[in-house]
Amino acid sequence: MRLPSLLRQRLSLNTVARVGLGLLFVFAFLLSEGEILQLRFLQQLELQAYDARLRMFMPETVDPRIVILDIDEKSLIAEGRWPWSRDKLALMVKQLFDRYRIRVLGFDVAFPEPDTSSGLGNLEHLANNELRDNAEFKDFLERSRSSFDYDRIFGAEIARHPVVLGFFLSPKSERSGVLPPAVYNAKDLEANVPFRSTIATGFSGNRPELQKAATAAGHLSPGLDIDGLVRRVPMLMKYDNGYYEAMSLAVTRTYLGNVPAKIRTETSGSGRNSVGWISSFEVGDKKIPVDETMSALVPYRGGRGSFRYVSATDVIRGTLAPSELADKIVIVGTSAQGLLDIRTTPVGEDYPGVEVHANMISGILDQTIMQRPAEAIAISVLLVIFTGIPLALFLPRTSALASTVILFAVLGAILGINLYAWKVHHYVLNVASPMLMVLLLYFLNMAYGFFMEARSRRLITGLFGTYVPKELVAQMSRNPEEYSMRGESRDMTVLFSDVRDFTSISEGLTPEGLKDMMNAYLTAMTEVIQEKRGTIDKYIGDAIMAFWGAPLVDGDHATHALEAALSMQQRIRGLDPEFVKRGWPVLHIGVGVNCGEMNVGDMGSKFRRAYTVMGDAVNLASRLEGLTKEYGVGILVAENIVNSAQGFVYREVDKVVVKGRTEGVAIFEPLGKQGEVGESALQEVDRFHKVLEFYRKQRWDEAENLLKTLSYAAPDVRLYKVYLKRVAHFRENAPGPAWNGTWVFTTK
Repeated sequence: MRLPSLLRQRLSLNTVARVGLGLLFVFAFLLSEGEILQLRFLQQLELQAYDARLRMFMPETVDPRIVILDIDEKSLIAEGRWPWSRDKLALMVKQLFDRYRIRVLGFDVAFPEPDTSSGLGNLEHLANNELRDNAEFKDFLERSRSSFDYDRIFGAEIARHPVVLGFFLSPKSERSGVLPPAVYNAKDLEANVPFRSTIATGFSGNRPELQKAATAAGHLSPGLDIDGLVRRVPMLMKYDNGYYEAMSLAVTRTYLGNVPAKIRTETSGSGRNSVGWISSFEVGDKKIPVDETMSALVPYRGGRGSFRYVSATDVIRGTLAPSELADKIVIVGTSAQGLLDIRTTPVGEDYPGVEVHANMISGILDQTIMQRPAEAIAISVLLVIFTGIPLALFLPRTSALASTVILFAVLGAILGINLYAWKVHHYVLNVASPMLMVLLLYFLNMAYGFFMEARSRRLITGLFGTYVPKELVAQMSRNPEEYSMRGESRDMTVLFSDVRDFTSISEGLTPEGLKDMMNAYLTAMTEVIQEKRGTIDKYIGDAIMAFWGAPLVDGDHATHALEAALSMQQRIRGLDPEFVKRGWPVLHIGVGVNCGEMNVGDMGSKFRRAYTVMGDAVNLASRLEGLTKEYGVGILVAENIVNSAQGFVYREVDKVVVKGRTEGVAIFEPLGKQGEVGESALQEVDRFHKVLEFYRKQRWDEAENLLKTLSYAAPDVRLYKVYLKRVAHFRENAPGPAWNGTWVFTTK
């Protein structure tokens, strides 16, 4: 008897259905692994699996060959605010090469605009106007012109040394400065088959005299994956009719003696159906594997701080020992507040962009760049076939114990082979999709165990399913009789959030576009809130109201709510790439959080009811959200939160009386968890707290001087401007000796 007939005889209808559904799962994964059907959630899983392996095998060591020359707070205090005059940059370059004997210097910054800080323009204006008849002045100007031309001085110093400038390629059409000569002509590179690449339509380059003097130049634009993380850098980007190399590639070539980058290409198909790609670059004896878009995976060495930072002012003033930088690759970057180029990466959400370039250079030199082999798709398809089909056929006929043993054996084999390929051959192969497929097949056949709890789950979900995160519903379903929607008073935390300038944003979008944008925004924010065990109370247009501590008691409700508020601010920035791609405006939100005694329960009329919270503490949280715009901060919390949620860094913002209340309340801005907030931010908080001390003691001059210092270092911070305006007001209208520093708001 043939096998199909035998199977039909032995398998029950239920088993046949499970086999059929299992084979359907396998077919769906085949389409995905063969890249016929792109499933975003599987792509996201693979990216997360890549991140996990990357973090697992990072060396966590500092590369001594590469140093970040840091334009830090110390340098800004010593040398003045950025941008510095280019004669000072020329001195810095001279010091690096003549005193410190470095090998190569790269700039993670572009210089598209002329330097007018020398005052040459003003002198020329005088020579052409008020002093046009003064021959002595004109003679002085001609003799001194070269010493006032800071761009020429900087360019002349660059020309003496191996210096690599940076420039930006962008999808925007703006253009400033000039680009270097393209490393490849598009017509020549695409002579046989067209290559896929990252295409730019605009740029921010360098001054012509600087670009001409540089040994090389490279773009500073990272590649962004679908989740907004920087995992790769385009080794070549196309603009107009040329291809331009990355700064990391240009620095490496210069470091290795200005060797050219040789291209290794591969093609599949034939004739008009042929597809070509650059599989790798060869720089001397170094190989740089790239994907089909000519991007290389960044071999991160570790988290932030994987390279040594040296203060720029120490180099300019020569206080650093000469041996400290001898024979090093130096990249000019910045860690100063307001200048820092932050990237979201698999190894950190606030990762300095300059370290992305440093990791890329380090990986090229060490040959640790991962690659996706040309056979990766075929390997993934075969893996799905040879694991998925047997499991779909035979798991329905095995016991729970045997299925579990098979599950762990297959998962272990897939993971082991994948890790071996990663560690030994530097191959990136899909692992999340085949493992997910195996798990789905297993749980398909184990699903009957879940039906045992179906009744209790339906009961509790009927009450709370539209309000509460799924994991809390599951927890509540174990003892559904303990929960109800009756009204009661509890110590809880409530959160309000609102989109800034929503009216003007909505006026600039079509109704369909506005709907899609708000759905994307509200979905992301809801996910954050529910991840932190919060309960969504309601959506009020663009606003969100959520609470913690009901229906499930939460002893850490204030901490969870504050974590949600901070994560919402981070998550909304993660939406930026997708919003920009779809032509939507970048959103900014204000969040207010407060805790205290509240009434919670099922409230409303006989026509419509809702599980919600009420009380004075709720109203205060709503007022705090409104005040975020007044002070220009993202989050405001009441003092109750500060006392309840320990382990966070707070900046006291003010003591206020909000509309509807008579008593003053201290309000604070949470900056992050202790240990995760940078030292410069902590110092800024301390300075502002000193401002509040002077302000409340009516020591206006001292408060104003410190505020001006803070505002000079961070000119975009609205909070400092608010207090400068108040100080000016109180200097003219003294509040009197009984004043306790409280500010009264008469509007919501």
